[in-house]
Amino acid sequence: MKQSGNPSVSKPFRCILSALWICLLAASLYASEIQTEQWGVFEAAFDGPSTGNPFVEVTLTATFTQNSNRVNVDGFYDGEGVYRIRFSPPTQGLWTYETQSNHPRLAGKRGSLTAAVPSKSNHGPVGVASTFHFAYADGTPYFQIGTTCYAWVHQEDALQEKTLKTLAGAPFNKIRFCVFPKWYSYNHNEPLLYPFEGTPPAAWDFMRFNPEFFRHFEKRIQQLGQMGIEADLILFHPYDKGHWGFDRMTSEADDRYLRYVVARFAAFRNVWWSLANEYDFMKEKTPADWDRFFQIIVSSDPYGRLRSIHNGSLLYNHTQPWVTHVSIQNGSAVTDFGRAILYRDVYYKPIVFDEIKYEGNLPQRWGNLSAQELVLRFWESAIAGTYAGHGETYLDPNDVIWWAKGGILHGQSPARLGFLRKILADGPAGGLEPIDKWQDYPFAGKRGEYYLGYFGRNPLSAWPFELHKAELADGMRFTVDIIDTWNMTITPAEGVFEIRKHDNYLFADKNGRSVSLPGTPYTALRIRRVK
Repeated sequence: MKQSGNPSVSKPFRCILSALWICLLAASLYASEIQTEQWGVFEAAFDGPSTGNPFVEVTLTATFTQNSNRVNVDGFYDGEGVYRIRFSPPTQGLWTYETQSNHPRLAGKRGSLTAAVPSKSNHGPVGVASTFHFAYADGTPYFQIGTTCYAWVHQEDALQEKTLKTLAGAPFNKIRFCVFPKWYSYNHNEPLLYPFEGTPPAAWDFMRFNPEFFRHFEKRIQQLGQMGIEADLILFHPYDKGHWGFDRMTSEADDRYLRYVVARFAAFRNVWWSLANEYDFMKEKTPADWDRFFQIIVSSDPYGRLRSIHNGSLLYNHTQPWVTHVSIQNGSAVTDFGRAILYRDVYYKPIVFDEIKYEGNLPQRWGNLSAQELVLRFWESAIAGTYAGHGETYLDPNDVIWWAKGGILHGQSPARLGFLRKILADGPAGGLEPIDKWQDYPFAGKRGEYYLGYFGRNPLSAWPFELHKAELADGMRFTVDIIDTWNMTITPAEGVFEIRKHDNYLFADKNGRSVSLPGTPYTALRIRRVK
């Protein structure tokens, strides 16, 4: 038999050299490996055809693989012959990918990336936790304190930058805004850019997207993400009335738009999908359309980002499995905690009252809440184990109103909402749960451990120390903090309260003591067990 290789080198030594060569080759491959954080964004760009209409004629997908894990991702055309694939690795380690396309220049492209340990500020995407609440993917609790700023990305650049600067100093960790521009009261200006090719205001080629519009939009999403702010993207809205026609596209154009938006934006971990604002006011759409839109998002989004739809007068069927959390417009529901709780019982999902009317001085009733009233509604929502949304609508000579265009905040509620956010963050990690929802008992928390009570407009001078019986036993001891939710102060009550059974429903201080209160409205109590 003919011996191959160098006869002067022994077989064992040749095996050692081969092994070293394999290790060196692997090391060189990993040294040149593209890296991104877990839950970050990896992007691959490819040159492809630019003739014809690539938006509708060329398909591009990629399959990302890590051991037995497979993630299928849609690509998109970004203009000038450039196609992109974006991927957000859900786990750390080596991922490989291969593209699929109906065009040979884009098919069979292979590559790899390494998903590294996420940075300190990267907790992953927000998802549903403990049925009624939210948490980041790494388990960090997320307590939603959101705001609405519908058309801020459609204003001139200087105003957008001012909005970002305001957000950087505000307490909000979510902002709702529209993909399409808005034509509505106090917002009758043409946008900076348009989502389709064509001639404004209404001569559009709905088969050709404007990549410059979407590049600008995703830049703002990324900037929000860097500030730790979730981007709740409103995909459709009725505030067009045919001015541009984005509210009455064909079914084919609607579906194509949704798939393009998901392909471009889904990889950003701070994205949420809101199918529409006041969906039922879009009379050109049917209930079947909204169901279909949800199913397109579900099938196109490989990461399962949060999904909701916002009502005008008619509630959507939020029990549908494709709805991850409930987005509600109902200001009256959060004027007391008892009504807000009912939505939890009906839908058994996180409830976000995204629109509870706005702090401002507009003549319209939805835009003239006092700051005190808006803050009260946030607190009532919290005690119900739900969440609320902020908006500001103070008249401006140039119609630069936060709720529509952004800019700066003028109201008194944001600081108080930041105070509430800190209170929530210092509470149970799993979120507040109503303590006794079958009784007029204004406390939420974690039974036997933590209680947060809110007395709203009632100017009480004392509160008898009484807790609902669940998870309590004689001899437990508690401390009390008196919280002025408007002046943002926390004052410890004197002493420790030791409880014993009072009746079939309550435990009370064993000495019958009460907590002295200041006799002013908007007072809260924080009660924590001493161990």
